[in-house]
Amino acid sequence: MQQVSTVMAGRVPAVRPGDALKEAVARMRAEAAAVAVVLERGVPVGTLNEAHAAGAALVRPGLQVSDAMRPLLGTIDATDDLSAALPMLARPGSGQLVVTSGGEVVGVLSLAELVPMLSIGPAPTPPGLKGVVVADTEVSDVCGEEGFYHYRQYSAVELAERRTLEDCWRLLLDGELPRDRAEREAFAAEVRPLRSASPLVMRALPAIAGASEPLEGLRTAISLAAAERGLRPLYDIDQLARRADALFVAALTPTLLTALYRLRQGEEPVPPRPELEAGANYLWMLTGVQPSAVHAGAIERYLTSTIDHGFSASTFTARVIASTGADLGACLVGAIGALSGPLHGGAPSRALELLDEIGSPERARSVIESKVRRGERIMGFGHAVYRTEDPRSNMLREVARQLGGPLADLALKVESTVVEVLAELKPGRRLYTNVEFYAGVVMAACGIPPEMFTPTFASSRVIGWTANVLEQAQDPKIIRPSARYVGPPPPQPVPELQG
Repeated sequence: MQQVSTVMAGRVPAVRPGDALKEAVARMRAEAAAVAVVLERGVPVGTLNEAHAAGAALVRPGLQVSDAMRPLLGTIDATDDLSAALPMLARPGSGQLVVTSGGEVVGVLSLAELVPMLSIGPAPTPPGLKGVVVADTEVSDVCGEEGFYHYRQYSAVELAERRTLEDCWRLLLDGELPRDRAEREAFAAEVRPLRSASPLVMRALPAIAGASEPLEGLRTAISLAAAERGLRPLYDIDQLARRADALFVAALTPTLLTALYRLRQGEEPVPPRPELEAGANYLWMLTGVQPSAVHAGAIERYLTSTIDHGFSASTFTARVIASTGADLGACLVGAIGALSGPLHGGAPSRALELLDEIGSPERARSVIESKVRRGERIMGFGHAVYRTEDPRSNMLREVARQLGGPLADLALKVESTVVEVLAELKPGRRLYTNVEFYAGVVMAACGIPPEMFTPTFASSRVIGWTANVLEQAQDPKIIRPSARYVGPPPPQPVPELQG
């Protein structure tokens, strides 16, 4: 018999439901504890996860422990056999068992610790690998329960409101924000000369644009640019050379996308202007018109807020390819392919189509009810990770409000009705607006056509892809998961060919 005490986490401070969450997090960090036990009158009532609690405390500083604690799955004695803990941990909910000895709390036990010790084999893989941790990363993270995400150690929304895209680019690439204007200008001096495409690539773009939409064409253009530059396999070069390749590809992407769009419209590409920041330069290359400060600022905030977002499908694709040691261009081509799917990057224009179909606030309820009853997905609502409001949507809602206009007014009035109907017809799902709902409104207000919504998203997400590729390239192991075979049982005799 193996006792619970042999595998439990023993360093567990006690906190109370009414304690300030910020102070509880500080105490847990001081004691290097990942979990705390929540006690009320000396009785365990829940547990507190440090990582989740820290995210919640940063978003809303006034929270108490009771606002972020997880439900208690039960208590177990430290001398009990481990097998007794399994049915308790298998109950619905995400939490830990509190371990006691003589009536006193001495530790906690989670399913992650129990499964390998009991040798019961791997748990069934959830659909879409949801919740499965596949790597360690320092680039970014998404705290779905708290409605918070961050680039390295900083709130991504706060960065979008206070810093430029290039500042955040440096943060993800090099691990530090520029400390002063001199460091900001030094990074800009690296990036901005790389925005221009070579004559060879520019000569090829008309044929590419004529045969494909901009995002599809970007795959071909990136492949050509990577081949011309002579990008070598990540496996064969050092981190400094990888960084140079990452800067090159990420700086060039917005130029390629806007050129492909203009050529497809029968217009000449507009070259980048080195004095313009990212948002203004993107609008300039797309429209050929000097953007207003309001529009440039709105797009800069949008682009900065979408640089990275945890292990999305496209980011994971880029990292899988990077793990093979392939060149950085190949990693990005794969990521772009993943992003092209409507369930990933294709929703902003579809969210606008929803608003067009609704037409007026009075029609919102009937339109959404009909769609839900037909089993249709409501684009712009719900998220694979967030179980509360998407913080990017919250920020872009305010940007849309500032920009104003009929479309923004409609979106602001319709949002609450849609959320209300979804809560009625899909109880327990907690479906709120995601980034795509207001992203389309903001981009349309700034003059970006719907067919460029997803490409615009890609023009910033390429920064996150490259940062993840550089991180993955430092791990020598290839990503090679297993699949569960569910076909006819082998071996069976191979039948002879008839006739």
